[in-house]
Order: sequence, then structure tokens, then C-alpha cells
Amino acid sequence: MNALGNTSGIEWRQESAPVPYRAALAEQEARNTAIAEGRAREFIWLLEHPPVYTAGTSAPAAELLDARFEVVETGRGGRYTYHGPGQRVGYVLLDLSQRGRDVRRFVHALEQWVIATLGSFGVEAWAVPERIGIWTRDAGGAEAKIGAIGVRVRRWVTMHGFAVNLDPDLSHFGGIVPCGIAEYGVTSLARLGLAVGPEEWDGALLAHAEAFLAALSEAE
Repeated sequence: MNALGNTSGIEWRQESAPVPYRAALAEQEARNTAIAEGRAREFIWLLEHPPVYTAGTSAPAAELLDARFEVVETGRGGRYTYHGPGQRVGYVLLDLSQRGRDVRRFVHALEQWVIATLGSFGVEAWAVPERIGIWTRDAGGAEAKIGAIGVRVRRWVTMHGFAVNLDPDLSHFGGIVPCGIAEYGVTSLARLGLAVGPEEWDGALLAHAEAFLAALSEAE
């Protein structure tokens, strides 16, 4: 575990070893309460998980096709998502009561943060309003998902965040309908021919952090 810095008073933490999903969820919940009560700083946590499927609040049972890994129900929005080695997860716990109380703006800023970071590696990516997640062109030219977005807000403090595919085993996504979208594939930076490790990704993400935070306070 490494501390990445103190951007705008936020605690950043970077994990080099996988963190079990249930343990990370419990820590997020505790930290959410502490932030809401003024006992802890805001928190951004970058990590990977052992293979796991997570079910959002809108996940129908029919979209769990093959429960080959542990399935964990979580309070975030959305449907089924896969997490595993080679996928970098960012948990973003910010106090929106101090940042405008605008959940839609928070989600948009989060999407743009991931898109800008992908751009650092020459990857053009975008968000699609009717399709949750971050999208790009796969090696064959078809549109494919490279990142997932899922958030929860409790007492105006955010939880969960995003996951970006650096070099996961893409076959593991076959056990679910990722985020309920069956007609599009899933891709990764490695599939696009880019070798990007966790530390390199985290550094690029941090380089765009101030723009992300500034976007939370911009007037609509």
C-alpha cells in the first residue's frame, strides 16, 4: 500500500496487491460514514480485486450467465460488473455537500476523468448517455467497452467509482451480461496494443485529478 499524495486535501491510496471485494466494500462503507460525520478526509483508492462479479441495484438474475466466481451484491447503481486482475479500480469517496450536491455532474466529471486519462495513452474514448460506461474502438474497429462506471451516494458522500481494463482476462466477462449491454464487446488497453501497468495508469490519473475536481464546482 502506498500513499499517492494529498491532492486538494484528499487522501489517495494505491494498492499493489489485490484487495478482496468484500473487504474493500466494508472499508468504503466505514469511510463513507466517517466523511459524512466529519471524522475523516475525502478518499480516492486505486486497487485491483481477485476475480468477482458484483451485482448493482438493477441487476436481473438472467444476466448472470455463469457464476464461475463469487457474486457480491452491492449498493451501487447499475447491473452486473466483473472485477479482476489486470483491471484498475478507482473508488472515489467525496463529500458532495461541499462540492455542489449535484450527482449527475459528479458522474459526468468521473466519466471525463477516465476519458482524459485514456487520452494520455493515445486512446480516444467517450461516454454514451444511453449506455453506461466508457467506450472506444476495439482492435477490429467495432465499438467496445473499456471502462465501467458505478456510483452510490449516501448522506451526500459518494462511493464506488470506475474500473478500467488495462490487461484483464477478457473471457471472464463472459459469465455476465456486462452492465446489461449484450450487443457490444469488451476491450482493454492490452487488446489495443498498449502495455500500461497499474503504476503508470495511476500516475496519469493523478495528473488529471485537478481538472476532475475543478469540474465538480463548475456552474452548469
